[in-house]
Amino acid sequence: MIIGIGGVSRSGKSSMAALIKALYPKKKVSIFCQDDFVFPVGQIPKINGEVDWECPESIDFDYFHSVLKDASLVNDIVITEGLLVFNKPEIESLFDKKIFISISEKVFRKRKIPDTRWGSFPDWYVGHIWESFMKYGKIKNGRTDFLYVSGEIKFDEREIRDYLEN
Repeated sequence: MIIGIGGVSRSGKSSMAALIKALYPKKKVSIFCQDDFVFPVGQIPKINGEVDWECPESIDFDYFHSVLKDASLVNDIVITEGLLVFNKPEIESLFDKKIFISISEKVFRKRKIPDTRWGSFPDWYVGHIWESFMKYGKIKNGRTDFLYVSGEIKFDEREIRDYLEN
């Protein structure tokens, strides 16, 4: 099974991936973060002089696709997460299960502004991340092939397991 988890930065994608892995301790599970498939910095577009990590052109989707397919041959469960995991149909078509985590812009900003795990960035860039998510990462309303969860409350393990197993 290949599981795709999408949502804006700081919505809980990595936490969801870890939770799913913990739900299946007897299975061989691998987790891949979309951030691990970015091109070298010199190949990524810039915006206002800053590297634009938030655009589809920053991701090597061919390599991403290849790794996911190969991993599915040697794992019971492959989980991948990122802002852009549902951006390319050829990647999305690999997913047996799709989870979309939503948070409000207010919660996003509250969580993202103090986040320095990737270094510091100008204040305007936080708004750029949200705008890129809205443009490239948000799922169109009405799609029934996703489990939609809130990243503003504790994840419901039973709901997640039921979705994955049905």
